[in-house]
Amino acid sequence: MYVTLTAQQRELFDRSLSAGEALDLDDLARTALTETASGIRRRPLPGVQPTEWTWRDDVAFTPSTQRVVREEHRLEPGTGKAFEVRAGQILRVSQVSGDQCADLNVFNLHDYREAMHVGRTRTLHGIHPDQGSFLWSAPPRERAMMYLLTDDAGLNDTLFPRCSAAMYESMFGFDEHTNCADMQAEAQREYGLTPDDVHDSFNLFMGTRVNPDGTCEVVHQHTPADAFVELIALMDVLAVPNVCGNDIFRTSNYALRPLDVTVMDAAEVDLAAVPGLRAHRSQRTPAAFTQPLIRTERSLRRDPEYSPAFARTPVTTERVEVSLDEDGAALLDAHARRDLYGDDDEAALRDLLISWWVASHA
Repeated sequence: MYVTLTAQQRELFDRSLSAGEALDLDDLARTALTETASGIRRRPLPGVQPTEWTWRDDVAFTPSTQRVVREEHRLEPGTGKAFEVRAGQILRVSQVSGDQCADLNVFNLHDYREAMHVGRTRTLHGIHPDQGSFLWSAPPRERAMMYLLTDDAGLNDTLFPRCSAAMYESMFGFDEHTNCADMQAEAQREYGLTPDDVHDSFNLFMGTRVNPDGTCEVVHQHTPADAFVELIALMDVLAVPNVCGNDIFRTSNYALRPLDVTVMDAAEVDLAAVPGLRAHRSQRTPAAFTQPLIRTERSLRRDPEYSPAFARTPVTTERVEVSLDEDGAALLDAHARRDLYGDDDEAALRDLLISWWVASHA
């Protein structure tokens, strides 16, 4: 039988063959079919030489056995504050009386265009990231900005956007209401950022769920008064927490309460708890951009000199032959996604091959 592959898909299989994972494509297909039926074995990613990201080189202090407190602040209801948290320092957000949600924005202190990307964080760590998760920046930088070292409440959300003045006006008729978008904008203004620079928030101490019909819901939270979250900065960041201003929904159980924020130098044991991270060539900074300049003119106009330069285009395909013996054909028939592909064995085999490859390589 035949299977149609893009050049990129074929590249995955060729790397497996070069690494000695199979003799040829037929052998690789037999392995994929067999493991799909009996259990997939994990393998190192072939053809890749991992490069460690040595983020600790940017830690400007010498860690000791004890933490050193650098700043303490109480966030009163209706307020937020921007904190400089240097690489290796810890941002702790603590409950005062319990059950209070906080919104958090994070920016690279030296390049504010590198900001936390809640979507990437959600993709990698789920809708409720907790202890052991990273906060990631947006592509093309796509780096871990902070590490969630301690989370004794386990209530964090990446589903809901920040509440806003327009939301309270449109839904409830408020002329003015405490809201996270405006609190973030006001706190960030201390560092020259505008309301346009506020990004989707990482919601600390916020209970949410996805319902069977696909809708999202805020639920009552039960956060003890002594609960806190600690995040280690892996680069110099501007971290901006605010007390969530929502007393109309169950976000903070219909109340607005203060929160305490502490910035401190991490101890050596804290830094050692951060898992290893890899550096990638595709993590690009402005120096590698085709257009690195930040626009100051607001209106958009077409560049008459523009010429598209998309990577790996045009996309090409190749129809390759894969020989399956009787057992292989039976396995394909048993595990083909007939609900998607019906009698299209070619599409079913491509699905099985690629999904097996992705699942079997670390």
